[in-house]
Amino acid sequence: MIIPSTHDPDGSCRESAAEPSGTPRWCINRRGLGAIIAAGIAAPAVTRRAFANVTSDLEQAIGRYLALPGTPAFRLHVGANGKDLRLEHKASTPLFIVSAFKTFVLAQFLRDVEAARLSEDMQLTIDDGVRNIGSPVFIDLAGHTRAVSVLEAMMSHSDNMATDAAMLKVGANRVRALIAAANLPSVRIPDSTRILASYLFGAPYGVDIGWKGIQKVLEGHLPGTPRSPYNDKQTILANARDMVAWYEQVLAGTFFSDPATLIEFKRIHSTSVQIPRILPPGRVAYVKGGEANNLFGFFAKSMAGQMLINESTPVTFCFLVNWANPDGTGFTEVQAEFFAAITDILKGVRRLYSRDDIATE
Repeated sequence: MIIPSTHDPDGSCRESAAEPSGTPRWCINRRGLGAIIAAGIAAPAVTRRAFANVTSDLEQAIGRYLALPGTPAFRLHVGANGKDLRLEHKASTPLFIVSAFKTFVLAQFLRDVEAARLSEDMQLTIDDGVRNIGSPVFIDLAGHTRAVSVLEAMMSHSDNMATDAAMLKVGANRVRALIAAANLPSVRIPDSTRILASYLFGAPYGVDIGWKGIQKVLEGHLPGTPRSPYNDKQTILANARDMVAWYEQVLAGTFFSDPATLIEFKRIHSTSVQIPRILPPGRVAYVKGGEANNLFGFFAKSMAGQMLINESTPVTFCFLVNWANPDGTGFTEVQAEFFAAITDILKGVRRLYSRDDIATE
């Protein structure tokens, strides 16, 4: 069962101070839909049956998501700052977000382009200095290419070499400064994806084992005792609350001076190859996800961003799940269920706000 959240006097959803343990929260704007549909509270008679059908499907989809192994967490807002609808579960729990952090790198790089510190046309180096696993675009390439192609590889295909090439230019600490400016206290990012891998594989703090070291790891020779992704040195952590807050701010243009920069940020964000896994063709969305497949028995999936419904209403979301399986199997099955549950949740939200499916006041 989903319990109701609280409302402001004007009927919009209010940020809750406390998060009931283990219970997802649901709040629908009274002015927007005419009722709170939760915990057996009925809608007006004219809408009761239609709302009940859709909200039942949505609750089932959420239940499907919460049945994922380990620690599933999410937050979803409809309308600016969730004024029309809030859904969440364990949204304050920091989890390993994997490549979802790359949205911050893209934003800071484009901010530096605005400031004429960098250029999307500048040549970035692709070689063993940034070579790393998890690089489907650049893994076998060497040379130079335009920065915009690097940014596109980072966001479309989550290429780690592209990420590190971009981070070398902007600097991890400047990305962290942007995160601090956005007031996202749960977010932690690494110095680079290869330094993160080096540390998790057992290298001393701050040591980059290089491409040769990564190759040795692939051959079964670790530089030390493997470490947990949950650490205070090199990690990628965030909670769903902060990731939703980030996308609500950045997609409103908060951190860009030139409207053209926001357009470019959206363009690159809209190219993720994982968007079709959760949305039908033609749906406008800006999304970044990530995964960890068997990091010494640790697994993770993440997906965060924003889509539009009714041409203008934003739906901002973050879905995170971390789990462990000592035998190192099961990722493909959990990933399929992760995408399927999110697909059904977003479909339910779209139906809730569609005049074709739901009678509204």
